[in-house]
Amino acid sequence: MTFMCLTLEVANLGKTYDAGGEPVRALAGVSLRIQQGEFVAIMGASGSGKSTLLHLVAGLDKPTTGSVVVEDQDISRMSDRQRTLFRRRRLGVVFQAYNLLPTLTALENVTLPALIDGTDGSLADKKGRQLLRLVNLEHRAGHRPDALSGGEQQRVAIARALMNDPAVVLADEPTGNLDTQHAESLWELLIRLRRDESRTIIAVTHEPTGATYADRVVMLKDGLIVGEIEPGGEGHASFVAARYTELVG
Repeated sequence: MTFMCLTLEVANLGKTYDAGGEPVRALAGVSLRIQQGEFVAIMGASGSGKSTLLHLVAGLDKPTTGSVVVEDQDISRMSDRQRTLFRRRRLGVVFQAYNLLPTLTALENVTLPALIDGTDGSLADKKGRQLLRLVNLEHRAGHRPDALSGGEQQRVAIARALMNDPAVVLADEPTGNLDTQHAESLWELLIRLRRDESRTIIAVTHEPTGATYADRVVMLKDGLIVGEIEPGGEGHASFVAARYTELVG
């Protein structure tokens, strides 16, 4: 597959945390380029830096060194407020724990980012219903999270992430709380967003089966990229698992 437009560039990205007076290096100089409409999976063992990388790309934290450029905007140099506004408008983040507000309906959860950003309520409602239709949940628009299954809640979270037409959708272990059937449906939804809407997607996962849906898989170890593979599509989970073992150990 050929991609024409660079959406995201990470250059020499490093992150060191202070753990009780001791420096802990989570990322040690990661460089990565992702094109518009590309689906990239990030794999690595616990502590490899994959979630740290995603959080830095999402503007949820600032790097110690290096830069994160999204649509020619260096978010690593922005203030906290500037990063918050940029993330709300140009980045869609999907968390493993869903992070839906329990007192709001599915539709209200989806439209919340747009309403916070000042979008007219009727316009937000119309688009929110369109997004729920996109994830096959229009019939659950009036239900609160406790009345939804885990798979349904995660689909609501994806619809919410799409509310402000983000340049990049970032998913951190999006199937971590789902059973096999719901996980497969979730990956199929993400690949449909990439295929039908040219969405750029970055997903952190520990699941070889999920990684097979991506255009390429980036392997992290000890805060560094140790290799990339093209997974070859569904049915190639054993290949991804073997390469993961070879590269990450």
